[in-house]
Parts: sequence; structure tokens; C-alpha cells
Amino acid sequence: QVQLVESGGGLVQAGGSLRLSCATSGRTFSTYTMGWFRQAPGKEREFVAAISWSGGITYYADSVKGRFSSSRDNVKNTVYLQMNSLKPEDTAIYYCAASRYASPGHGSSPENAYAYWGQGTQVTVSS
Repeated sequence: QVQLVESGGGLVQAGGSLRLSCATSGRTFSTYTMGWFRQAPGKEREFVAAISWSGGITYYADSVKGRFSSSRDNVKNTVYLQMNSLKPEDTAIYYCAASRYASPGHGSSPENAYAYWGQGTQVTVSS
């Protein structure tokens, strides 16, 4: 069992930055691909980013490419999402998730490839 806890969300003005963290339990963190998803009000949850178990491969949705960056620290069992140049349309609840099967080198993977999910953290970007 892997437990995920996101933090770092908040209210920021357009053009600002936030850094989300996702702390995990369990000794097998380094074997999981980690993903970030978000769900805006009234919309379906969508893929944002994924990072391979080693951190060497990342993949981003077109909507965040060049602005968001994911990294991980396998000693601290934590994955990060650095969000720069934030836009009002980035407003959403952000979730981290863990997968044994997702492969960022082949693009995004569907939600059902991720077995474990955090409870989410709210990000609000004001215009």
C-alpha cells in the first residue's frame, strides 16, 4: 500500500509560481512512475505530468509544457511539481498518483494505470 499526501497549493496571482509536493509512504517509492493530474470545477480530471521511477524521463501535457516541471527525490520519497507562469486556467485541484505501469517515455497513461492517489491540493490562480 502506498499513501500519498499533496501539499503546497494555494492562491497565487497570474504569472506567479507554486511548488507542489507529494510525500509518499512505503519503501517502494523509487519503483513507481509518479503522475500529476488536475480537475477544474465542472471538468473531468486531466493528465498534467508524469515522471519515471528514476526521474530521468518526464512527460507533460501540452497545456503546461514549458511552464511546469516535475522532479523527485527518491531518498525523501517525495515528488514535486514546479509550476511557473501560472494562468487562471490552471486553477484546479491537483492530484499526485503512483503507477507501476505508466511509462512517461511513451506519453501519458490513462488514470486507471495509476493505482494510488492522493487527496489533492487546491491551486487557485487569480487574474
